[in-house]
Amino acid sequence: MSVSKECGATQLDSRSETGSDREQTQDSIFRLDLNGTAAGQYKLGPLESVYVTMRDGVRLALDIVRPLGDDASTRRDTILVMTRYWRGIKGDPPHRDAGRFVPHGYAVVVGDVRGTGASFGVWPYPCWREETLDFTEVLDWIVAQPWSTGRVVGYGSSYTANTAEWMAERNHPALKGIIPRFASYDPYEYVWLPSGIPAVSGARLWGSRSKNLDLNMVVSGDGERRPSPGVRPVGPGGEADLAAALRDHESVPPVWEGLEQVTFKDDRLAAWGGASMLDWSVMEAADRVSRSGAPIQNWASWFDAGTAQGAVRRFVGQSNPMNVIIGPWNHGGDYPWDSLRADGDAIPPTPPTQDANDVRFADLCFNGHAAREQGKIFHYYTLGEGWKSTRFWPLPATRQRWYMASDSRLSSSPDGPGFDSFQVDPALGEVPSNRWATSTGGALKVDYGDRRQLDGVRLGYTSDPLISELTITGHPVVHLNITSTREDGAFFVYLEAVKPDGVSCYLTEGQLRALHRKVWTDSPFSALGPQHSYLKRDAEPLIPGEPAILTFTLHPISARLAAGYRLRVCLAGSDKTTFADVPADGAPPLLKFHRGAAGCYIDLPIIES
Repeated sequence: MSVSKECGATQLDSRSETGSDREQTQDSIFRLDLNGTAAGQYKLGPLESVYVTMRDGVRLALDIVRPLGDDASTRRDTILVMTRYWRGIKGDPPHRDAGRFVPHGYAVVVGDVRGTGASFGVWPYPCWREETLDFTEVLDWIVAQPWSTGRVVGYGSSYTANTAEWMAERNHPALKGIIPRFASYDPYEYVWLPSGIPAVSGARLWGSRSKNLDLNMVVSGDGERRPSPGVRPVGPGGEADLAAALRDHESVPPVWEGLEQVTFKDDRLAAWGGASMLDWSVMEAADRVSRSGAPIQNWASWFDAGTAQGAVRRFVGQSNPMNVIIGPWNHGGDYPWDSLRADGDAIPPTPPTQDANDVRFADLCFNGHAAREQGKIFHYYTLGEGWKSTRFWPLPATRQRWYMASDSRLSSSPDGPGFDSFQVDPALGEVPSNRWATSTGGALKVDYGDRRQLDGVRLGYTSDPLISELTITGHPVVHLNITSTREDGAFFVYLEAVKPDGVSCYLTEGQLRALHRKVWTDSPFSALGPQHSYLKRDAEPLIPGEPAILTFTLHPISARLAAGYRLRVCLAGSDKTTFADVPADGAPPLLKFHRGAAGCYIDLPIIES
């Protein structure tokens, strides 16, 4: 291992980055258009609603919209969207995705997944097996229609992104590609129990609102359940069918009640028919998605729960032709946020430009060019700088180590032995407009503000000013040497950049429940940093009073820090805004964070200019 000095920190495992390592992709059909918009030539035709009967007699509600003027046999390629958020509201125009794609000459089919909206059946948890098996039959039905070319692309954002990925798992010959936007990929790690810590506030909010939708109710901003026009019924006699479908939905408890019983990925719940969260993770079906060969355009965000980590794992672990785009947005990509740029600076691509990229990718899927693309492309936004592209992830990087030292210093060299004590206070929380809130309806935009507002509730370690520009791209890895008074705990680590004026800017974070601290050494994703299985067999409770090591990755990020900025690492043991208390009862832990060469430190992936 070579050792050098740069920006005042020790360099570990240094590897140079060549031009081919960070290959630009202007010659790829999977390019990223930052400014274009797509103007379609067709108007929306009339909306048709139908029921389609599945193998077990359950009827699914579908809406079909085709270009105005099409007759019954005008053949169109089809965009398929399967949602649990109502395919449409009674009396309203067609689903917004019809407005995105029909003007460009496509037919659009939007369906309520079983147990939701106007569809019959039950919905015990997201993307359960009966639901995903339905997608084969929906695709069969589309192929059989006189207006269908037999070619389909799966599309969606959030929940409908997950259903699009499960369409690919079905390996149906009609499916020519998928466009999942802000998908969770693995629901345990990236939404509901990040690193094993229950994200209880989001689970209760989202689970309750979802259950109310299934009862044909909506929840207002003040939390009150109120009647609404309701989901769109299907055809003549639709109100009677809808009433019968709603009776099917009544028997299922809210999904959050099950989530609150989960500790491990392989916990099997009676409420879910004996299923575990492994069963509703498309990451566990990645090999089957790869075998489909379906081209994928995947949108994610550095600041949307764990969608960026999911996008990275998808890029590393699947063989599909793939166009990955990670930007600095909220969940859904409507509102950008870059704390290192001046306020008011526009950050492309904006939502209309995102739509244009999706229309272009759908065209590539339907004409076969996407399936012939060689390899995968990764487009990513660097905070404070802009967009870049690569065919490789993780990028070859120099690992730069920073130690948590005495006097609240983040140092390039280790301190002498010692420790910093921290009493966990379960009443302390994060800003409400955080990365976890926009994915579950708790906030519209991401904005962490000036992090100095939390100085009194965390341990903070700040470096000297950087002597030269620093670009961090990849997965920071933290090593905590701790002692606790309890057998379990939640450990939160935040990476920040301190501007010369003292404002502290959020970059990324990571967390780990101590029970899950055993490193999964044979993980297929070990190249991204230390991984954890979250399985029962690997549980390792802390022994009160004895030192323990916790090592884990932070969520990936790309950020360029100018000379004169400082790095900052902050530690916490609770976040009541989003997460449950760990342990759930008893005295909160008193923690010791040890210093020294074997103490607490963070390794940052540094990209050389």
